[in-house]
Amino acid sequence: MTTPEQWWQGARPRTLPAAVAPVAAGTGVAAYFASADAALAALALVVALAFQVGVNYANDYSDGVRGTDEQRVGPMRLTATGVAAPETVKRAALICFVVGAVAGLVIVALTGEWWLIAVGAACMVAAWYYTGGRSPYGYRGLGEVSVFFFFGIVATMGTSYVQTLTWSWLALLLASGVGALACALLVVNNLRDIPTDTTSGKQTLAVRLGDRNTRVLYLALLVTALVVVVVAAVGWTPAALVALVAFIPMAPPIGAILGGASGRDLLPVLQATGLIQLLYGLSIGIGLALS
Repeated sequence: MTTPEQWWQGARPRTLPAAVAPVAAGTGVAAYFASADAALAALALVVALAFQVGVNYANDYSDGVRGTDEQRVGPMRLTATGVAAPETVKRAALICFVVGAVAGLVIVALTGEWWLIAVGAACMVAAWYYTGGRSPYGYRGLGEVSVFFFFGIVATMGTSYVQTLTWSWLALLLASGVGALACALLVVNNLRDIPTDTTSGKQTLAVRLGDRNTRVLYLALLVTALVVVVVAAVGWTPAALVALVAFIPMAPPIGAILGGASGRDLLPVLQATGLIQLLYGLSIGIGLALS
């Protein structure tokens, strides 16, 4: 029987900042425009966390039944290791999607923005077909594009919109920074898995770019997030500079990337990148709220 600890590890907790950061940043934008709503922000967080865990379980299931996780380094794979039956993992993913969908429907009912149902449906389809279906787009080097769009643009701007009921360039700007760090998290993960993904025929962006260029991409994504903070400070409020605190833990992962760390040596980089993303979303959200 699968233990709660194994389910927790299978949920890949190091990726959860990718769900928290956009909600924090989007709520900060809403607070900047004096429209923050705690209840809607909490519901948005439930949606983001449920979808993040759901996509992690869905990937575990799809990669496991395809056999692409058998030699993988990193967090526990429930399906590939046989710790949980494939159908049980699939069911766990679907339950998470249902939880996220219910929270999303409550948001729709409270705001009256019924067109958001289509956005939620698109999120679930993208989550499943990342590694699921006959031709998963995550196997064709499009994972980072999807992560940037859904965990950056959609999650951040969506959180801001349901509270303000309007779009803003500030939300789009911060969504780009959050999306860049979400991509950085995936880039590290795929950099670590280049050898096994190459063997299994999984053509991630890291496999297509190669080891060296993938490391350059990681650094470029960090710089992008940093530039976003500066632009937000110049164009809207100096309080956005509070987000610079997020880059304090940046030196060790950059050193590891430049030093050629690979395999298990990249696990601390993954953890540090998640911490940077979490601090980024929280600090910029707090900075905008206080401004």
